[in-house]
Amino acid sequence: MKRKLAMLGTVLPTILLADILTKRWALASLADASWPDFLGGYVPLTLAFNRGAAFGISIGDDPRWVFIPIALLALGLMVVLMVRARDNDYARTISLSLVIAGALGNLIDRVRWDRGVVDFIGPIDLGFMNWPIFNVADMAISCGAVLLAISFWLEERSLKRAEVKTAGAAEIGASS
Repeated sequence: MKRKLAMLGTVLPTILLADILTKRWALASLADASWPDFLGGYVPLTLAFNRGAAFGISIGDDPRWVFIPIALLALGLMVVLMVRARDNDYARTISLSLVIAGALGNLIDRVRWDRGVVDFIGPIDLGFMNWPIFNVADMAISCGAVLLAISFWLEERSLKRAEVKTAGAAEIGASS
C-alpha cells in the first residue's frame, strides 16, 4: 500500500498543480484573444468553457449538478480500484493516479462556478476533423484511461496463461 500511496502522492499533486496553474494562466492570458500560432499553428491556444461532457456533449441547461455527483462516484470507484490493485502493478497505480488527478482538476472547475471546465488547448486540425479544445486534466484522464485499459488487458492475458498452465498440469496429473 505504501508504494501505491507514494505514486498517488507524487502524480496527484503534480497533475493537479499543473492543471490549476495552466488554467489560471489561460484565464489571464487568453481572455481577450487566442494564440493561433502556438507551436507553429499546429496546437492553437483558445480559451473555452466546457459545461458539457467530453467533446462538449451537452445534457441540459445546468449540467454541473449532474456531473458533480458522477465525478464523485467515479472518484470513489477509482479509489476502490487503487486499493484493490496489487502493490507491484505500477501501470494500474499510475493510470488510476492520472485519472483521479484529472477528475479532481475538472471537478474543481465545476464546483467553483457554473461557467464550466476551463479548456484552452486547441482546437487541433487533424486533417479529417478538428480535435476539441481540452486541458491538462483531460490529458491526464485520457492517458490514464488508456494505460488502465492496457493494465486490465495485461492482467487478463496473465490470468489466461495461468489457467492454461493449471489445466495442463491437471491433465498431466490425471494421466499419471
